[in-house]
Amino acid sequence: MEIKNQHIEVEKHPLEPFLPANAKLLMLGSFPPPRARWSMEFYYPNLQNDMWRIYGVLFFGDKDYFLEKGKKAFSRERLVAFLEETGVALFDTAMEVIRQRGNASDQFLEIVTPVDLDAVLKRIPECKAIVTTGQKATDTLLALVGAEAPKVGGFSDFEYKGRALRLYRMPSSSRAYPKPLEDKAAEYRVMFHDLGML
Repeated sequence: MEIKNQHIEVEKHPLEPFLPANAKLLMLGSFPPPRARWSMEFYYPNLQNDMWRIYGVLFFGDKDYFLEKGKKAFSRERLVAFLEETGVALFDTAMEVIRQRGNASDQFLEIVTPVDLDAVLKRIPECKAIVTTGQKATDTLLALVGAEAPKVGGFSDFEYKGRALRLYRMPSSSRAYPKPLEDKAAEYRVMFHDLGML
């Protein structure tokens, strides 16, 4: 029986994993937003997402530290230099997805192919912690590693292929998640202190 093409578009991840050799922490989101929302060619590119403002508050006392002066964009160069120096790796829990509504909402994201976590971790041997930044990313990762689900702001320790790791579950940096920036930053601060990165 022939199935008619229903225009289901499988979207491949548009970015390479960002994996500095010295990475101690791997941040995993779900999947980048549609390109129309990008302000730069990098992770968390949407100006309405507060991830880089959280980092700005924590490490520089300035929520706008990573914004390009006079432009509606984040500075990819400044971010890359900072993340390489600090030891933060970035990727997502999905390699291929179907956007059921064509937007950035995790709620309407169907994951077709999850991340090859083994391949990613092999490239960052010093990594001792993974942080997920939303429910979809957390659920996808838990299905891969079988760890206990941490509460938001908390962590759980687990072993993956003989490697001891810690999974942190941080609040989403999306503005759809109703919590003030300062409160989100406070939860991230605890994690970075734990890891000796702040």
